Amino acid sequence: MDYIVFEKDGKTYRRTPEVIDVWFDSGSMPFAQMHYPFENKELFEKSFPADFIAEGIDQTRGWFYTMHNIGTALFDKPAFSNVIVNDMILDKKGLKMSKSKGNTVDPFEIMDKYGADAVRWYLLTNNVPWKPTLFNEEDISKTVIADFFRSLTNTYAFFALYANIDEFTGNEAEIPLKERPEIDRWIISKMNTLVSEYRHLMDGYDPTRALRAIQEFAVNDVSNWYVRRNRRRFWKGEKDADKIAAYQTLREVLLTIVKMIAPAAPFLAEDLYLRLKTDENQQSVHLNDMPEPDAEKLDEDLERRMATAQQIVFLARSLREKSKIKTRQPLRRILVPVANPQERRDIQQVEDIICEEINVRGIEYMKDDAGIVRRSAKANFKTIGKKFGKLTKDVAAVIKEFTHDEIQELLRTQRLQRDVAGVLVEIEPDDVEVMNEDIEGWLVASEGKVTVALDTELDAELIVEGIAREFVNRIQTLRKSSGFEVTDRIRIKFSAPEEIAAAIEKRSEYVMSETLAEEVLKAENAGGTELDINDAMINVRLEKV
Repeated sequence: MDYIVFEKDGKTYRRTPEVIDVWFDSGSMPFAQMHYPFENKELFEKSFPADFIAEGIDQTRGWFYTMHNIGTALFDKPAFSNVIVNDMILDKKGLKMSKSKGNTVDPFEIMDKYGADAVRWYLLTNNVPWKPTLFNEEDISKTVIADFFRSLTNTYAFFALYANIDEFTGNEAEIPLKERPEIDRWIISKMNTLVSEYRHLMDGYDPTRALRAIQEFAVNDVSNWYVRRNRRRFWKGEKDADKIAAYQTLREVLLTIVKMIAPAAPFLAEDLYLRLKTDENQQSVHLNDMPEPDAEKLDEDLERRMATAQQIVFLARSLREKSKIKTRQPLRRILVPVANPQERRDIQQVEDIICEEINVRGIEYMKDDAGIVRRSAKANFKTIGKKFGKLTKDVAAVIKEFTHDEIQELLRTQRLQRDVAGVLVEIEPDDVEVMNEDIEGWLVASEGKVTVALDTELDAELIVEGIAREFVNRIQTLRKSSGFEVTDRIRIKFSAPEEIAAAIEKRSEYVMSETLAEEVLKAENAGGTELDINDAMINVRLEKV
C-alpha cells in the first residue's frame, strides 16, 4: 500500500500505481522541465533542440538514446545537436580503478592538494574527453602547475613588480599599435590569431585543443619568448613611451589569456583578473564577454617570420645541449640553407633576434645543405604497408635509393611521384625515415624544411666574452639572494684566477651595464661569497652604492 498522499485545494492526490520505464522520464526532460505543452511553449520551441549535451559514455544507450527517440517521435527532431561525451578515467597504467586493486583516487583529496582549477585543466587537456583518461597525479603538478600555471602567474608577477616600481596604472594614454616595437606587434597579432583559433575550436566543441592552444601560447610565446626578450624594456630607468608600450602590451595579453581560461580555471582567472583590472566597475572576469579577434591587428607575415626565428633558435639550442656548450658562451656563426630568396629575406628580417637568442655573432646562408649534411632514406613500413599493399617491397627499394637531392625535394614539396613496377605512386614524408649524417666540424639539426648547422670552434675573444656573461649571471643571482632591490646600484669586488680576472676586467663596461654596478674592482681577497665559473672558484662581494 502506498502511504504517499497529499491534499491541495480540497483534492486528495495519490501516486499512479503503474510504473513506466524510468528512462521515458529522463528522455522527456527537454520538454517536461518546462511543463510543455501546458506552458512555456515559446521558450521550449526557441531552445529545442539543445545546442549540446555533456555526459558519460555509459549514457549512449540510455539518456542520449531515449531523448533522441522521444524527440523524434514527438517533434520529428533530434533532442540535441552536439554531444561531448567523456569516457572512463583509468589509472596511469590503463587499468580500471577498483578498491580491490588499491588503485582508486579520491577526487576530493586530489583537489585539496592541487586545487580544483589544476585538476579540471588536467582532465580537459590531458586528452580528448571521449577517449579513456590515464590518470597520473604527477602530470598535474608537473605539466599543469609547474609548467602552465606557474608560467602564467610568474608572468603576472614580473609585470606587477615593474609596473608598481614605475607606478604604471593601466590608465595611461594608449600607445598606438603601429608606433610600438615589432615584438609588441607580433605578440598582439599572435594573440588575435589565438583568439580566432580558440573560438573556432570551442564552437566546434573541441575544448582540449582550445585549452592546449592557450597553454602553448602562454608558456612558449608569452613567457619564454616575449617576456624574456623584453626584460630590458621593463628594467630600464626612464618611464618613456617604449616602456609604457611594453606594459600596455603585456597587460592586454594577460587580460585576454585570463578571459579565455575562465571557463576551465575560474578561480585562477578571477584572481588574476581582479589584480589586472583598472576600473572598479569591472567586478568579475565572468561578467566579461569572451574576447573576439581584431583583424586589423593581425600580421601574418610578421608571425611567419617570427615562427621561423623560433624554429631556428630551437634547433640551435638543441645543438648546444648536444655539444654541452653553455648558452652564455658566444659562438661565431650558424649556417642556414635557404631554398629561395623569400626564405632568406624572412630570416634576415629576424636575424638580430636569432643571433641574440642563441648567442652567435652572425648567420651565413647557403643555397643547399649538401655541404653540411648527408642524407639517406629508408622506408617507414608502418605507413607504406597499408598504403601500397603488394607494392610495399618495391616502394621500399625505391625509397632506399633516394639521393640527397631527391630527399630534399620530398621535404620541400611534401610529395614525390615515382614509377614502381609500372604503377605511378605518390610518396610522402610520412612514408620515409630520413637519416642525417653530420659533416666533420659541424653540428647539424633539421626539422621540417629548416636546417641549422652550428660552428662550435672557440677563439680567445669568444672565450673572454663567455666568461664575462657567466660572471654577470652569477652577480645577478647573488644580487637577488643578498636582498638587493632591482633598482639598487652596487659596487662589485672580486678575486679570481688570472684568466677569469682578465676576462672580467676586459669586459667590465658590459658587466656594469648589465648588473647596475658603478664599479668592478679586482682585489687580492674580496672577502665575499665563493662562486664557480667554468669549474674555477672566484670570490665576490657586493656593496650597495
